[in-house]
Amino acid sequence: MVGRLREIGAGLPPADGVAVFNRLYLTVTEAVRDRLGGAYFADPAAMAELDTVFAGRYLLAVAADAAGQEPPACWRPLFALRAHPGVHPLQFALAGMNAHIQHDLPLAVVDTCLRRGCEPAGLAADYHRINGLLAEVETAVREQLMPGPDLLERAEPLTHLLGVWSVEAAREGAWSAAQALWELRAVPTAARAFATALDCSAGLLGHALLLPLGPHPVPDAPGGSPRTADAPGAAAGTADAPGKAPHAPGTAPDAPRRAPDAPRTAAGRLPEARNRPAGEGAGARARPDQAQLECSGLPSA
Repeated sequence: MVGRLREIGAGLPPADGVAVFNRLYLTVTEAVRDRLGGAYFADPAAMAELDTVFAGRYLLAVAADAAGQEPPACWRPLFALRAHPGVHPLQFALAGMNAHIQHDLPLAVVDTCLRRGCEPAGLAADYHRINGLLAEVETAVREQLMPGPDLLERAEPLTHLLGVWSVEAAREGAWSAAQALWELRAVPTAARAFATALDCSAGLLGHALLLPLGPHPVPDAPGGSPRTADAPGAAAGTADAPGKAPHAPGTAPDAPRRAPDAPRTAAGRLPEARNRPAGEGAGARARPDQAQLECSGLPSA
């Protein structure tokens, strides 16, 4: 897994949002690996298996995106907004942790228990022991990502963002979700509904974590004046006319304001499906993503 994460990172630009999370995840995975040979964990073999199954869900999301397919809903905001210039690297790190912990981790716990023939209680002590390790890594990563030329401009919203999202709280929630999934394993319909709810709620929170925190510079056209893009999804070269008030919040801008090649996905709305099956319209009922269930031992639809 460490080798695969290094390979993914080597193939991405350093500023890419997925690359930012990948570096964080590599650091965490290396830290867990380095403690498997000592007395840190009560059951190193179980933790090694859980860590591998857990990482496999992130690798499924990476593979789906590389193949032009949609990753699970929890991962879509990060992959869709990975190149947005108004999103701070720390936001990418938080969004990746949110997707991986809030959705992938509960399913990985259930999958590991099914594979090992144990109950979640058998993993509880080591699961919570990782919280201390993650706290150390998270502190180091925040110190690395916070400094920068835009620190004074963005420090206040970033500080607020850090205050409302906690890796420890996320892991506690994931543990409760894993216990619920374990109890629901004999009721496939309820288990599928619960897993889908985890996926969607993590996706919504991830989208909120990636909203741009302030104006950011936009490359000027030759001979043009400096501009900033204050609103998510603003197209290059579409400055308001002098004296014209911007459109009201919650309403769409006039058609001429959108560039022909403007991306379909922007902060402020969730991405659309890229590979909708033939004959399935935009209003068709959403179906649970098979990727979120295939490693969990839970029946698919």
